[in-house]
Amino acid sequence: MSSSCINFPASSSALKTASRFSLHTLSPRSWAVSFARTSILAVLDNAITIGHLTISDSEGTHYYGKYQKGCNDVRLNVINDSFWLRILMSGDLGFSEAYMIGDVEVSTGLKGAMHLWLENESGMADTLSSTVAKVSSAISGLYNSFLGQTRSQARLNAIASYDQSNELFKAFLSKEMMYSCALWSEAEGGVRGDLEMGPTPGDLEAAQRRKIHHVLRAARVRPGHRILEFGSGWGGLAIEAARSFGCEVDTLTLSKEQKSLAEERIKEAGLEGHIRVHLLDYRDIPAEFEKAFDAFVSIEMLEHVGAKHYNTYFKLVDFALKSRDATVVVTSSTFPESRFSGYQAEDFMRKYMWPNSCLPSATALITAAQTGSQGRFTLEGVENHAAHYPRTLREWGRRLEANLTQNLIMKDYPALSDIDEYAAFKRKWEYLFAYAGAGFAKGYITCHMLTFIRQSDSPVHCD
Repeated sequence: MSSSCINFPASSSALKTASRFSLHTLSPRSWAVSFARTSILAVLDNAITIGHLTISDSEGTHYYGKYQKGCNDVRLNVINDSFWLRILMSGDLGFSEAYMIGDVEVSTGLKGAMHLWLENESGMADTLSSTVAKVSSAISGLYNSFLGQTRSQARLNAIASYDQSNELFKAFLSKEMMYSCALWSEAEGGVRGDLEMGPTPGDLEAAQRRKIHHVLRAARVRPGHRILEFGSGWGGLAIEAARSFGCEVDTLTLSKEQKSLAEERIKEAGLEGHIRVHLLDYRDIPAEFEKAFDAFVSIEMLEHVGAKHYNTYFKLVDFALKSRDATVVVTSSTFPESRFSGYQAEDFMRKYMWPNSCLPSATALITAAQTGSQGRFTLEGVENHAAHYPRTLREWGRRLEANLTQNLIMKDYPALSDIDEYAAFKRKWEYLFAYAGAGFAKGYITCHMLTFIRQSDSPVHCD
């Protein structure tokens, strides 16, 4: 999501106010906290133009924006004054860290806090600035661009992102374990059905199965077709492609944990002879893959490729697909074109969830597909599924709350036997679901599905 930061201002009024604190009467830390607190509070009057914010700490309560009945009314309770230093030094990343370790409480719920930030982002971004944060942002953005997706780093990224407890993911994912946006229909009440009618048993499973079938139909697969997949997950799409569409599947992952559980689930489904799971970087696909596949699919894996590697990615897809009657379907969380950059700085997502990830834009991917394939792909379809993601994330949050226990997770994470460590771990996931949900709901990030066919292939159902 956002790499924008909430940081202290360069305004002269804030600096004058902060200068009243004397280094002779305060310890260096106390002075820094006072400076950070005064600086941040000084600019919020002008920054909050939509909604209402109440901030309380040991020194008092402050109100920002204009309260109106029914408005987004957010209340923050600062528990530890380290909160102010985190915000000063690290902006929105600092806020996420403060929330995870309990330095701040959001009594009105995280969703409202995320919406308040996004609704007032332009005002805060224009008013708040920090040399420290800007330098840090630039350095992390450059590192991510040039070194974030080397072969060795890609494996480390996979370890941090997916070589975690399979029991953790089982606690909140649907039965087929798709860790991606579901597609909701009127059968589940649409994208707001859970808010208007309440969630119902099996609704996530139905929506995820619909998503899988939508992707495979777009890929034009038929019995006997061979599919190449980058990003196995836990085998959900591969199993459905083999079981319901009669396809053969080769699927790639860099996660040993995912490979192990995927192969276990494939065996349980009796499909060992139809699906092969490779622990392999996509850049290392073997020579025998050349022109061997009828279709290529990849569900929300492109976020881990990196902008400088998009051309190579599609070059290898072109290498693996047959020259005629072959289809590409990729989905990815994306940035709107106005926000996309190949240099994406460290934020909550890139530090704590998916290290060195880089959200593409739809246009960047379309351009790379044409460059990488040397014009041998024709764009067939573009879909934006962003409206479907907030409900998916809400359902994951409900299931995590209902199913995750300290005893369940400490088997794989012994450190979580400490109650405070477990609480911080759980708050990290709560933060993710709220953070991403607000981003999709407000159009800050999007989620695209792109379909390509070979240059000489015909559109579907035209003869």
